[in-house]
Amino acid sequence: MEKLTFADFDLPVKILDVLADLELFEPTPIQVKSLKPILSGRDVMGIAQTGTGKTLAYLLPVLKAWKYSKTGNPTVLVLVPTRELVVQVTEILEKLTENITARVIGVYGGKNINTQKLLFNDGCDILVGTPGRVMDLSIDNAISLKEVQKLIIDEFDEMLNLGFRPQLTHIFEMMKEKRQNILFSATMTEAVDEMLDEYFAGPIEISLAKSGTPLEKIEQTAYKVENFNTKINLLEHLLKNDTDMSKVLIFNNNKRHADLLFTKIDELFPEQFDVIHSNKSQNYRLKAMKRFENEEIRGLITTDVMARGLDISNITHVINFETPDIPEQYIHRIGRTGRADKEGKAVTFVTKKEEPLILDIELLMDKELQFNDFPEGVKINPAKIASEKDEVVMKNPVQVKLNEGGGAFHEKKAKNTKENWGGPSKRKAPKKYGANRAQQKAISKSKRKK
Repeated sequence: MEKLTFADFDLPVKILDVLADLELFEPTPIQVKSLKPILSGRDVMGIAQTGTGKTLAYLLPVLKAWKYSKTGNPTVLVLVPTRELVVQVTEILEKLTENITARVIGVYGGKNINTQKLLFNDGCDILVGTPGRVMDLSIDNAISLKEVQKLIIDEFDEMLNLGFRPQLTHIFEMMKEKRQNILFSATMTEAVDEMLDEYFAGPIEISLAKSGTPLEKIEQTAYKVENFNTKINLLEHLLKNDTDMSKVLIFNNNKRHADLLFTKIDELFPEQFDVIHSNKSQNYRLKAMKRFENEEIRGLITTDVMARGLDISNITHVINFETPDIPEQYIHRIGRTGRADKEGKAVTFVTKKEEPLILDIELLMDKELQFNDFPEGVKINPAKIASEKDEVVMKNPVQVKLNEGGGAFHEKKAKNTKENWGGPSKRKAPKKYGANRAQQKAISKSKRKK
């Protein structure tokens, strides 16, 4: 059977020219499945694994039906969960619309809102943003959402995981009800189901794969490792001995551990790695990602801020230096490799404490990880980092009983007790114009007798 090309989508020539310049000719399965449902104008709910081409799946049919509006208010709103995704989607849109009249603006928190308001002076046709910043700009009347005809929510499940539901519902109320809703998610969760039932009218469901299934192009292996410091030794060993590890993305579970790992790895492999997480400035993060994309550095150490949606090409290995607490997050992490029909490898380091998390991941995927033997040349470092040390438990703790002489609250000795006379007004003679005039007269009479 002959393969489809983007030319079969009957897209405008100006958009086809841009796709050709980007060397994109054949649509992915989710792009093929999404075209007609989105063009039908009905609400659409797409479930597709990360790395399958979801961004173009919703952008191309929207741009195919694009009509210029003179009002200056956005008619297309794209909501994404992170700043990095705003930048990425905005860049893709700017490329796709470079030959057509469409004003694209991307906004996100962490930047001066007054500066962002100035971006709308010349109008906006397609707005890309995080929910919080879009809501704030709308409340401040910098933009109006009343003319939005197409609402796109990408990474819907992650949006709800990050606690954006209040902002989303507020944004829904700011828009007219008659609009097309286009929703994409990597996994179908109870929170997503609940929102669908409450706010969207029977969307057409497009599913490319069962929620939680692993990408078949990714080879998944694991190592049982003693502790954090031994993981560093294992990582050093793999980086030195596996020449295929040329573009490596390394995940930690939190910012402190990511910084700690970077400090150690930078000593072992100077200038070959960088680190990004939510404490790094936006400019720093974007520069580090660009260096990684352009292969100016060998690897990037990060947290789950990099696990969603970001499209960095040709990542050879994803290393889970720490096992994620949420099983679905494992799927998103490893999905950074094995993209665009290329093979990928995912390696996970597992301590004894993390083994139950691996069982949850295997249950979600319905697939067991292949455990490799621990390399003989790697030294086991018994030193534990702070988070691995056991809590201090007191032996034979002293139990203090209250009201028995040893507690913080106990009976006073008899000589220190005071009788309560009912307050100052009962102990002192009332003033001349006090409330108790009878008492005043009695005191005056007593003085006269004396």
